[in-house]
Amino acid sequence: MAHFPNFKTTMKIKKNDNIIIISGKDRGKTGTVAKAFPRINKILVEGVNIVKAHERAKKQGGKGQVVERAMPFSVSNAMIVDPKTGKGSRIGMKKEGDRKVRVAKKSGSVLS
Repeated sequence: MAHFPNFKTTMKIKKNDNIIIISGKDRGKTGTVAKAFPRINKILVEGVNIVKAHERAKKQGGKGQVVERAMPFSVSNAMIVDPKTGKGSRIGMKKEGDRKVRVAKKSGSVLS
């Protein structure tokens, strides 16, 4: 099993959020978060961070193949897309009544 840090981290990017990649080989691409891994601070976005994986043959005497699949990457390489401006924005928290909501820092709009 992988070693996880003893401190609790709060990941502000969640599943189904629209994000933009800010660094790495896919910089500038946008997409929707398919899955979030808060314990390891990573997210999976379809069509981003594609790697080639070699698969073994399913049956005896069959052929193996090379498939492309999306791999998780660090949330530090992604920013939420601001609903008003359409650009990358940091995320803040704000209290509305008795509940806390996520807010885009750039425009102040509430994120769903």
